[in-house]
Amino acid sequence: MKNCPNCHEEIEDNFEICWNCNYSMTENKVIEFEDPVIEGTRKINCLRCDIAMIYSGNYKFHEGTRLGMFGNLMEAFINRESFDLYLCPKCGKVEFFTALTNP
Repeated sequence: MKNCPNCHEEIEDNFEICWNCNYSMTENKVIEFEDPVIEGTRKINCLRCDIAMIYSGNYKFHEGTRLGMFGNLMEAFINRESFDLYLCPKCGKVEFFTALTNP
């Protein structure tokens, strides 16, 4: 174990960044990390038109069917994936991105 030179917190020998204050042992300074992207705030341009795409919402898709005696009851046991959907207002291109927040 070693101590952080910035906040004096005890950290593991194999860690290069202090868990408490983000001090980097290799760069000898506190590192500022960017906040994660909040749902719908990505700035994405259409690959075809190069204009800003519009956030359409978060959509959940499931694998499997809703058929059978229990129907929607079995939905609780089916794998669901969540995606953010962006649309191009000019050409109609659609892009899916893995959702960074799950509402």
